Amino acid sequence: MAINKTDAASLAADVQSARDLRAKFRTDKDAGIKSAAQEFEALFLQMMLKSMRAATDQDSIMDSETSRFFTGMLDEQIAKDLSRTGSIGLAQILEAQLRRRLDGPDDDAASAASETLARKAQDAYSPTATLAGAWDKNLPLAAFGNPNLRAALERASMQRAAPAAIQDAPVAATPREFVSQMWPHAVEASRSTGIPPQFLIAHAALESGWGQRDIKNADGSPSYNLFGIKAGGSWQGKSAEITTTEYENGVPVTQKARFRAYGSHAEAFADYARLLSQNPRYSGVIGSQSGTEFARRLQQAGYASDPNYAEKLSGIINGPTLRQALIG
Repeated sequence: MAINKTDAASLAADVQSARDLRAKFRTDKDAGIKSAAQEFEALFLQMMLKSMRAATDQDSIMDSETSRFFTGMLDEQIAKDLSRTGSIGLAQILEAQLRRRLDGPDDDAASAASETLARKAQDAYSPTATLAGAWDKNLPLAAFGNPNLRAALERASMQRAAPAAIQDAPVAATPREFVSQMWPHAVEASRSTGIPPQFLIAHAALESGWGQRDIKNADGSPSYNLFGIKAGGSWQGKSAEITTTEYENGVPVTQKARFRAYGSHAEAFADYARLLSQNPRYSGVIGSQSGTEFARRLQQAGYASDPNYAEKLSGIINGPTLRQALIG
């Protein structure tokens, strides 16, 4: 069986890592447990980064076997660095579980240490108080990779956060903060639409200027309308009227229009998900797994009149700003 460059590099690293771990367990059990947990977390993160690369369009003159080889090396190093910082929290959880198994249930000191580690890991996952902190370093990574691993990590993170803890924070100052604040809502919308949450985040970013162009109600309060959804004749909720730009035969025209108003960003994402999943015109959008296809199908369904809408949305989905915001 032929082994390519990437496989060979990974295989060599895995053999050496296994030898190092065995040596640590013989001389220092605590260090061995810690290293094993970090190695697993690094492998998990590397799988996610690899899946993220695979889901991103690679059609460019710079794409080659050599560039993919060195990109794989970079992803491996990023995963190891993230694992060593302890900012993700998965290694701490694994370490606590390993200590429980190896130290035994009757060892009170070991049990107390495990509980302390577990609480620290729980705090790292919880989005309470610091949405721009731990949250954006955990769940955005869960958007990629094996779907079973992704779902398990999302469930663990959601269980550690009380439902009331996910509140609408002040307007995000950076794309990274925007992703952090909107991520839990995007995950919920993803479950009902089958569309990856990072695509939904990108769509909200395009329509709201990364949260900087909020549609205001008449009294100046926010409408939370992240997706520029208009209030048609069937809309029974509140609305906000503003001046907007539409395109007629490719020519921009300024006009007044009424837009839906919500009580929170969570309501905006939920209504957006209902629009895509229940309106027949968007049936081709549901379940899109390619960012470029998602953008193209939205434009074909008539979501916006801008003739360059698909190109703009695809540019955000596949661009460096969203990618950097997702990986923190």
